[in-house]
Amino acid sequence: MEGDGEFRRWDELIPDALALIFKNLSLQEILTIIPGVCKSWRKAVTGPYCWQDIDIEQWSQHCRPETLDRMLQMLINRSSGSLRKLCVTGLPNDRSFSFIADNAKSLQTLRLPRSEISDSVVEEVAGRLSSVTFLDVSYCRNIGAPALEAIGKHCKSLMGLRRTMHPLEVIDKQSQDDEALAIATTMPKLKQLEVAYLLISTEGVLKILENCPELELLDVRGCWNVKLDDNFVKKFSRLKVVGPLVVDYFGMKGWDDCSNYSGSSGYLAWDFVAGDVGVDYDDEISDGDWEDDHSMEDVEMRFYDGFDLDNAAFDWPLSP
Repeated sequence: MEGDGEFRRWDELIPDALALIFKNLSLQEILTIIPGVCKSWRKAVTGPYCWQDIDIEQWSQHCRPETLDRMLQMLINRSSGSLRKLCVTGLPNDRSFSFIADNAKSLQTLRLPRSEISDSVVEEVAGRLSSVTFLDVSYCRNIGAPALEAIGKHCKSLMGLRRTMHPLEVIDKQSQDDEALAIATTMPKLKQLEVAYLLISTEGVLKILENCPELELLDVRGCWNVKLDDNFVKKFSRLKVVGPLVVDYFGMKGWDDCSNYSGSSGYLAWDFVAGDVGVDYDDEISDGDWEDDHSMEDVEMRFYDGFDLDNAAFDWPLSP
């Protein structure tokens, strides 16, 4: 079969082609199994090809802060400045956010829900995030209007913002209209805005509508102080407003699943609008995976130094 020239050996595929194939595997398999198969496969996963889109959002929900820091450093360093998408839950500190910003010259999609980042660090490093077009800072309790204003001033191409909160996280606040004003005055190119359960008023939303003429989706579910007249909303021909009534909230995963919403016919999910269809990978990793330092050290050793696949003892239970 090799002699007739119609077939090519797997180990002879170029690294970027291999990377496209490996992206269908779990994070665990890419980090621990693939590097030990052959030299060309190891080259593909230790180079930048597999790490332009990094989605560890599921895994990061169950790991220790210090382990998450080390994993981020390892994977982002592997991207060699070509990182385009990063999804991670619960950044433990400002230092982690600064590290991401230092390597964000090509970053377009940044999802950081439930992260412990502050206004001060966002103001300090926002200038390094100038290529970001979609940002998710949902459930980030320690940031507010100053951070959003800094993002808006520096991310001139920002088209999507997800700033959803949990009702219990805003129960001690009187108003978050300052956040609405920051959005309205600094983010004119927004097409998607999700501010569910933010304590904003009708006046705050009107400011956003007045200053964001390209807006296509406005999610104000749970924003009980917002009252928008249907006839007024109809003036914005491209705009879809969802809320403040909460409809089937618990059955939806943000707006990636908006097609399941009974009133969403004719509206395209954000990932489709942004040309980012099907790039969210659900890594099937159990709660206990990488839960101790020894496991992480073992991953780093295998990832950087290679290992004898036949004699390797894996610390994780492999996904079925």
